Order: sequence, then C-alpha cells, then structure tokens
Amino acid sequence: MNTLVLLRHGQSQWNLENKFTGFHDVDLSEKGVEEARQAGEQIKRAGIEFDQVFTSTLTRANRTARLALEAAGQGALIDTMTFHDDLRERDYGDLTGLNKDETRAKYGDEQVHIWRRSYDTRPPGGECLQDVVENRVRPYYEVNIKPLLDDGKNVLIAAHGNSLRAMLIILGVETPESINDAEIPTGQPLVFELDEGEIKARYFLHEKQAA
Repeated sequence: MNTLVLLRHGQSQWNLENKFTGFHDVDLSEKGVEEARQAGEQIKRAGIEFDQVFTSTLTRANRTARLALEAAGQGALIDTMTFHDDLRERDYGDLTGLNKDETRAKYGDEQVHIWRRSYDTRPPGGECLQDVVENRVRPYYEVNIKPLLDDGKNVLIAAHGNSLRAMLIILGVETPESINDAEIPTGQPLVFELDEGEIKARYFLHEKQAA
C-alpha cells in the first residue's frame, strides 16, 4: 500500500478578499498559514511519510507545502520539492482580480456559475477545467507522478482548487458530470490509499482522525 495526498493551499489573501485569483501570485493570509501548519500536523499524526513532493510555481501553494512539511517533521524534503507551472490554478483570464460578488452583480449569478463550474466553458480570456485537465495536469501527471505511485512511493501534491479537481478526474474518482459537486477545502489533506495503482480508500484526513 502507498499513499497519494492532495493538499489545496491554505487560504490566500485573495480568497479572503473574495477575488478571482487564477495565475496571479498572492501569498497566504494569516488563516492560510495556520491551515497549512495544521495540515502538516494531521499528516504527522497519520504517520504518512512522503518520498516526493510536487507543487505549483505559485507562492500560496509552495509555501503551503513548506509549512506543512515543517509541521509534519519532514522539512528535509523541502529542498527536493518539484515545482511546475502545469500544477497552477486555472487561468481566470479577464475575471482575474475581480470581486466575485461584484462580478455576479454585473454578469448574473447563472453566467458566473457557468464560468466557475462548467467543465468546458471558458471565462473570457481564460481556461475551462477541461483545459486544465487535458492540456496541463494529465500530461504532467502521466509522465512525472504516476510512475512514482506505480512504484509504491508516497507522494504529496500541494496545489490549487482547480488543478486538484483536475486530479480527481484524472484519478477516475470524479467525472466531468460529477466534478461540480466536488469540493476541496483549503488546507485539508485529501488522502488516497493505493494498492498496485488501484485506489482502495479516499478520505479527508481530519475526518478520519475525528472519527
């Protein structure tokens, strides 16, 4: 058995300000820093030790990875983390930097919901989730991450809401039809237990530890 953990970054400053963030590089909020540390503490309590860590090139994700690894007692992995643009958040294009409530007031709730949650409808100048899956995350995963999992390694991916939702589709646990209902909260490790590449269990670490 080996383990894959997906970790969405802690709350960012623009999450706090309710803005579309996308490729814009913002840092964690104070709450986000604490969420990252708590994630690491949960990983430590679970006894999960990673062989390799992947993260995006955006600060909110890779800082979350660093804070979590330090709290998990695995700070030695920080120097060997792999950073890549393919794991970045979805590009929100012309919506980047806009307040979500103000955008709903301007374009309507239904249109903004389609831009945020539709699998294959792009916001103006941006990416849809299908773009993230097929153009970035799936090719990167197949070449760089899947071989490690197939070899029985424990892997952490610290990334973003949409790049991790893309992972759920790639792993086959969600579909383009079901992905709208899949939520990955900030700073909550999502664990997959694997046996020879087959997923045997899927759970949020805090829920299992509370049970």
